[in-house]
Amino acid sequence: MGDFYDHRASGYGARGDERGNRVLPETTEEEHLDTSFEPEPFYWVAQKEVVDRLRQVSWNRRWLFGFKNVTAPTNQRTFICNIFPKWGVGNSMPLLLPLEKRAEGKEHCLIANLSSLPFDYVARQKAGGINLNYFYVKQFPAFSPDFYTEPRLAFITPRVLELTYTSHSLAPFARDLGHDGPPFAWDEDRRALLRADLDAFYARAYGLTRDELRYILDPADVKGPDYPSETFRVLKEKEIRQHGEYRTRRLVLEAWDRMEANGEFTAMGM
Repeated sequence: MGDFYDHRASGYGARGDERGNRVLPETTEEEHLDTSFEPEPFYWVAQKEVVDRLRQVSWNRRWLFGFKNVTAPTNQRTFICNIFPKWGVGNSMPLLLPLEKRAEGKEHCLIANLSSLPFDYVARQKAGGINLNYFYVKQFPAFSPDFYTEPRLAFITPRVLELTYTSHSLAPFARDLGHDGPPFAWDEDRRALLRADLDAFYARAYGLTRDELRYILDPADVKGPDYPSETFRVLKEKEIRQHGEYRTRRLVLEAWDRMEANGEFTAMGM
């Protein structure tokens, strides 16, 4: 039901297929624009059970962070995670709860890190089957809280906030980031730009060169059209169908070039 920076990507609701079976349709743009809309789940869990379980692990935030553990390295993306309200989840959505004191106030940076394309590129090299178990996740190269200096936080925080806070149910998350205003309007073009900025940031943070970033986005762009390897082929083909171009590749490289030219990378010590 969730996707990157979107806990409302799909839901059961009252819709069904031609046989009357309940299905999991994607949330429409109109529904996304409604800041009061929330997806309807198939199963329900008593709130007390959720509160009691979280109390046992000393998690006092009013939101949760989890990832899909059913995936494949050949999918559009391999590691898919998102923030969502304090709801019950099943075993197909394991939780990631940063409990270290030094992570306090920087939890959203982990979200940005794990949602980035450079991180996903590594995840697909390690994931061997359709189950993304914790022993895989513990091997993935995420940055520690100490990496996030004030200039880096100033870059990441407003982007994660705007991408995530699109419905009233995540007001607690927004308040934790110091935002007291209403949810942000759902704007697909704007969201693509914000995510491209974060992808370029993490590409630089991982020490990639521009050509290495080009390779991660599309090996054929570097090695030629006959090169047999692929990275994000499904993403590329989907965007070509939808936008007439591989939009993510263009936006991420444009973000890299802009941040290189205007000194943003240097200002953040990267």
